[in-house]
Amino acid sequence: MSDLYDEDVVLWSERQAALLRRMAAGERVNDQVDWPNVVEEIESVGNEQVHAVESLLTQAFLHDLKAEAWPLSREVPQWRADARLYRRQARRRYRPSMRQKLDLAGLYADALAGLPESMDNMAPLPVPHVCPVTLDEVLAEAE
Repeated sequence: MSDLYDEDVVLWSERQAALLRRMAAGERVNDQVDWPNVVEEIESVGNEQVHAVESLLTQAFLHDLKAEAWPLSREVPQWRADARLYRRQARRRYRPSMRQKLDLAGLYADALAGLPESMDNMAPLPVPHVCPVTLDEVLAEAE
């Protein structure tokens, strides 16, 4: 069964789901289930949800940083709108169990690293090098 996992994960998942349904119905098919990969896939579901929230928060930080670094740019309204959208999407996907897994300082550092060196031939204004908000603040509804 592990070979199928490596060759065609879609077909593998369909077969594993069918086996699990049969098990749930009381059929004895435990020995046919590819347990190591089933466990890995179940863990990856949660990890992907955390990664999605991390990505959205990083994008929100990056757009807010651009607006702060180039406050006179005509793009500022769009950057602010994008940042609000990313925060809203992160808020919708966030679950309390993610709190300990989210490294807000690291996400902010990633956004800093993605900040352009210049824009429209202008150097950026200074921005905070340490994340200036808490997770609760970044996920709070805008007033």
